Amino acid sequence: MRVGVLTGGGDCPGLNAVIRGIVRKGTQEYGYEFVGFRDGWRGPMEGDTVPLDIAAVRGILPRGGTILGSSRTNPFKEDDGVRHIKETLAKEEVEALIAIGGEDTLGVAARLSGEHAIPCVGVPKTIDNDLSATDYTFGFDTAVGVATEAIDRLHTTAESHMRVLVVEVMGRHAGWIALHSGLAGGANVILIPEQRFDVEQVCRWIDSRFKVRYAPIVVVAEGAMPKDGQMVLKDSSTDSFGHVRLSGVGEWLAKEIEARTGKEARTTVLGHTQRGGTPSAFDRWLATRFGLHAIDAVRDGDFGKMVALRGTDIVRVPIAEATAKLKTVDPALYAEVGVFFG
Repeated sequence: MRVGVLTGGGDCPGLNAVIRGIVRKGTQEYGYEFVGFRDGWRGPMEGDTVPLDIAAVRGILPRGGTILGSSRTNPFKEDDGVRHIKETLAKEEVEALIAIGGEDTLGVAARLSGEHAIPCVGVPKTIDNDLSATDYTFGFDTAVGVATEAIDRLHTTAESHMRVLVVEVMGRHAGWIALHSGLAGGANVILIPEQRFDVEQVCRWIDSRFKVRYAPIVVVAEGAMPKDGQMVLKDSSTDSFGHVRLSGVGEWLAKEIEARTGKEARTTVLGHTQRGGTPSAFDRWLATRFGLHAIDAVRDGDFGKMVALRGTDIVRVPIAEATAKLKTVDPALYAEVGVFFG
């Protein structure tokens, strides 16, 4: 069998570990051949391929990013995109396709598998940890670790100057990174997309910290919104999946805090540092296991499925089910950490 592999959407620590797991087991145990498609769904649309064998995946386990490249290409928004994919798969004699990505990349895989009979297996990837049907996605642990270390470092400079530091983290419409890194980093306020925030309440929490001579750290997810207002955006343009580029709420909030409290406030936007660099040990472990189980699904002909983590087990779930809705922070979980606010 000849199997195609692609990585779509935003880059993420652990992508190369998945590719390595797929190729190593598929080649050594099942005798499969592999072809990599460059830059997400653009690769099979345009026939842009790269050979994938054991030599190609040697030494890539600790590397960040993806050796295959990535993009946010949506074949359903391109002229004859699906037809071009089918033609490429036929030309390359690819009998199965493993798509590694988040809700958008896997949403395409679900449609190709369900509507167009293209045999696809999905692997969940996103630092946002917002894919339902899996307890964790690889990349999330690394992103939380990067954000937590940044918050640790910012505490010292905040205390030295007795100023408010607002830390904007990624996560799009889910607050998992903000919640985990904020709690682990000892933030005094954590703001997430699932709960609209009251700017006046945030300012009261900040004032209470200054009363005990403690410089506050505010962690805000890029998709968080104030109660009286709309999502703050620097750029209203959208990608091929209709998503806007989120960012700007941290800077906006810092200005509001300064105006309302009279305290100096600065913003740190962590941005793509959360997605870059070497993956954590947990993400290497999880990504490798996902790769091993994905090629098992191909061997079993269990297409239209995504591998997922449930407890410590890797299971298979329908891709369509996994991408039907976002996994967001439960209000009860957010309420647990409220004791540390202010």
